Amino acid sequence: MEKINETLGGALKMAIEIFKNVYPKKFLHQLVSSQLDMDRLDYLARDSFFTGVSEGIISSERILKMLNVFDDKLVIDAKGIYSVEKFIVARRLMYWQVYLHKTVLAAENQLINTLKRARFLTTKGHDLFGTKSFKIFLKNNFTAEDFKKQPQLIDEFCQLDDFDIFTSIKEWMHHDDFLLSHLCKGLIDRNLFKIKLQEKPFTQQETDTYLKKAVKAFNITEEEASSLVFTGKIENSAYTTSQENIHILFKDNVIKDIADASDNLSISALSKPVVKHYLCVDSGCL
Repeated sequence: MEKINETLGGALKMAIEIFKNVYPKKFLHQLVSSQLDMDRLDYLARDSFFTGVSEGIISSERILKMLNVFDDKLVIDAKGIYSVEKFIVARRLMYWQVYLHKTVLAAENQLINTLKRARFLTTKGHDLFGTKSFKIFLKNNFTAEDFKKQPQLIDEFCQLDDFDIFTSIKEWMHHDDFLLSHLCKGLIDRNLFKIKLQEKPFTQQETDTYLKKAVKAFNITEEEASSLVFTGKIENSAYTTSQENIHILFKDNVIKDIADASDNLSISALSKPVVKHYLCVDSGCL
């Protein structure tokens, strides 16, 4: 953002101040980054439309009409409380049905492990297929400080998109390294990891059972098999009382947090994070 601002001769100065929450009118930052910001109102409706999951449909227009500013804080007029309640519930449903769906988790983890393997091979001297910009990031482990000292890295990073990654994956399918090739074929053929979800962490014994199957099935080391069998956890909290709270403004100018103001008991419950543990297993180990 700073670089674009410099290119535009400081035209983004106010926007950056709002984004960093140093602009005098603090409520503007809440429009950009809060638990009821414009981005969330947008992506819930958009993602609901494109995925066909109707639970994400919310009354965005109603919420916008009920928005108000009181004491430099973004608030919702009391009569709009039910629209906000629906927004919070919709967020929870969309996370479990779309954003944290098992297929999404499987594909995401498979892609991550593919890139990790590609990076590992690159550091070992393998010259993997890739665009110029992609290869730069495969070969180097840049930090935020590097981006500040080498502005050209931002330009290279901005050149990356889905095409760089997916084209490389299609080429890596034919690589001599079994693990890289196997992971890539799974992504291309949509033969994704199988995932088990549960409330309690998986035991080491459960993980080891599948690890041994992977070692035997693919004739690989246990370290390599850990890219095909592993555990993790996901967490979702539709509303967090410790962050930029959603404030409800009543007629007597009293402000209450949505969790306290709502007569819907589920809102208080939704403010508590839900953690689920998952076990990812390559289909060839089953």
